[in-house]
Amino acid sequence: MSKSLKLFGGTAVGLVVLGTAAYNFADRSVAGFPKNPPTLAALPAPIPEPEVPVQAAAAPSAAQGAIETVATDGASGLLVSAAYADEASTGTRFGLGREALPEEVSAWNLDVSPDGTGLPDGSGNALDGEAIFEENCAVCHGSFAEGVGNWPKLAGGDGTLADADPLKTVGSYWPYLSTVFDYVHRSMPFGNAQSLSNDEVYAIVAYILYSNDIVEDDFELSKATWGDVVMPNADGFIVDDRAETEYSIWRTEPCMENCKDSVEITMRATVLDVTPEQEGAEAAAAPGEEAEAPQAAAEVAELAAVEPAAAATAALDPALVAAGEKVFRKCKACHQVGDSATNRTGPQLNNVVGREIGGVEGFKYSGTLAEMGGAWDEDSLHAFLSDPRGYAKGTKMAFAGIRKEDELDAIIAFLKSVSQ
Repeated sequence: MSKSLKLFGGTAVGLVVLGTAAYNFADRSVAGFPKNPPTLAALPAPIPEPEVPVQAAAAPSAAQGAIETVATDGASGLLVSAAYADEASTGTRFGLGREALPEEVSAWNLDVSPDGTGLPDGSGNALDGEAIFEENCAVCHGSFAEGVGNWPKLAGGDGTLADADPLKTVGSYWPYLSTVFDYVHRSMPFGNAQSLSNDEVYAIVAYILYSNDIVEDDFELSKATWGDVVMPNADGFIVDDRAETEYSIWRTEPCMENCKDSVEITMRATVLDVTPEQEGAEAAAAPGEEAEAPQAAAEVAELAAVEPAAAATAALDPALVAAGEKVFRKCKACHQVGDSATNRTGPQLNNVVGREIGGVEGFKYSGTLAEMGGAWDEDSLHAFLSDPRGYAKGTKMAFAGIRKEDELDAIIAFLKSVSQ
């Protein structure tokens, strides 16, 4: 047998073996084709487009104009006219929808105008609003509307709008009471909007106004009294007429040289003290003044020692004390006075006039007050109560302060009455 025959013979035998193995594998591992395979059912006929009712063209009204544009929509062959907006708004264009029910409209129609138009029925005052505010709003806005963390402050900021960093609150910035009411009514409390009753909204808004010293705590806010509330910044906004009055002035070619005939210094730097009013060193104090200084200091110390005793024995005006007791309602959430007074969020205030600052045993003061030293006299109380965080930076007292001078005098008189 030749070499070629041996080679071809071996190849043939190998192919037979490989084919046999492949057949056996397929017979055991590959499923057979079914005799009656299922076939796809026939697709349903396309759903016909609904026929649009044919409407007779009406004569154009005066509002639509004398000429009505009519065109053909290439996709559907429908007539499109200038009256489309009117038809769509009433649902007649496609024969869909219905007019909204009155109760559905009222659910969205919550806006209130500055003159009180749109106000719902109801009423509320700050006395009732304090508890409602504490339950629904204080977690974000603080018990005294002073704000918590980065949540908005709703009270304070009086007189800061001209500062480099103004505090814009309801009392210092918002010009309209309607903005406050509408926002609370529509969007608050956060995460549970429109869950408050009308009376609760009135009470919360009254408490916010009271926290800004705009109304008294017993002022009843309602439709009838809406016009009695005057927002502090009601006149703080003007019409922006710059397009007519200013644009033409500065939207021109800029002047680069010789722009003025003369230049005058009209102001002097005071913060950096680089332009002192008087040149040279300050005049030395007269010898007599230096000699009198110790005597003057002794007299001041003597008067300071006598003043507390005189204040304690001075007769207090009963009307002023009564007014101060009313102002003290702002403090009762944290402080107590009287025979059963105890420390709460703040220390009890019996005998606070003349008491050492941070001197109540068992109460954990902020480091600022604990280290301040001195005693609470009329001046220090006046400064602290008008601006707690400004007088004692770092104090835990969150109250924004009492801004009215007559209220400060009254509450200090009341604290004196519980200190005798």
